[in-house]
Amino acid sequence: MAMMIPYGQRVTPDDRTTATRGLMRPRPSGRALRVTLAGLLAVWFALPLVPLLLWSVANRWSFPAVLPTEWGLDGLATALAQGGLPVFGRSFLLGLAVAAIATPLGALAARALTMGRVPAARLVSAILLAPLALPAFVAVMGLTIVLLRAQVPAPAAVLLLLVAAALPYTVYTMRVAYAAHDLAYEDEARTLGASPAHVLWRVHLPLVAPGLARAAFLAFLVGWSDYVVTVLVGGGTLVTLPLLVGSYAAGVGNDAVVAVLSLTAIVPPLLLLLALGRFGRRYPTARFAGPTASRSPKGSP
Repeated sequence: MAMMIPYGQRVTPDDRTTATRGLMRPRPSGRALRVTLAGLLAVWFALPLVPLLLWSVANRWSFPAVLPTEWGLDGLATALAQGGLPVFGRSFLLGLAVAAIATPLGALAARALTMGRVPAARLVSAILLAPLALPAFVAVMGLTIVLLRAQVPAPAAVLLLLVAAALPYTVYTMRVAYAAHDLAYEDEARTLGASPAHVLWRVHLPLVAPGLARAAFLAFLVGWSDYVVTVLVGGGTLVTLPLLVGSYAAGVGNDAVVAVLSLTAIVPPLLLLLALGRFGRRYPTARFAGPTASRSPKGSP
């Protein structure tokens, strides 16, 4: 149903926005259904964390007791005594380093593939996505020999392999982002006299920022949660949080320590995911009058 405007009254953009929001406002029943489904999904994902939360504050939990028989923080004390904080910081820096390298590389590759500037684009795409098809153990064992003969330090070798493992995720995510990217904004900025650096920082990056954030999040998860590459290539010289969790989980009677370390491993991805959920709803606009900007006809104010 069209919005009725009295003759002679000028329609402002605010009026159009208000009318559009009124027509597209969801029905109460549909909103209640979405809220209910979201609540059920949240409960479904939170249920596995309940035993971890209980074990993290339990000094003893004997069968068949429903709740811990002795409460305490021995698990937290043991995790801190075994270097939990330095290991946490090391894992966090490794995830950030992987994201910092794999995200721009994936964005450059995705832009070139999307814009059709790469010969044999299908072959290049297959090579970039190959780490997803190959088992991690097989790929790592083959590359480890090459890195050892090249005398690459263990931390640098781990970082290189994790960047290669994260590239498929960043390339695919950024290809989706560039598929919806309109190059007319950049062309308009150049027409208006913007320099290449200005187009990059003030036009291009703000428009693809949500895609870059999602790609960086996936790359961070690869570096943060890796176990196979770190244990095989690092050779014990680079101890990360997954390695510490695995070492305690292999023993008996370390349930409280494993619970504390596991909960610690959940915190950074969860915080980044919440931040990504808020940031992903905001698509920054370029700071110039784009090609779709309205222009007043001659003689109008």
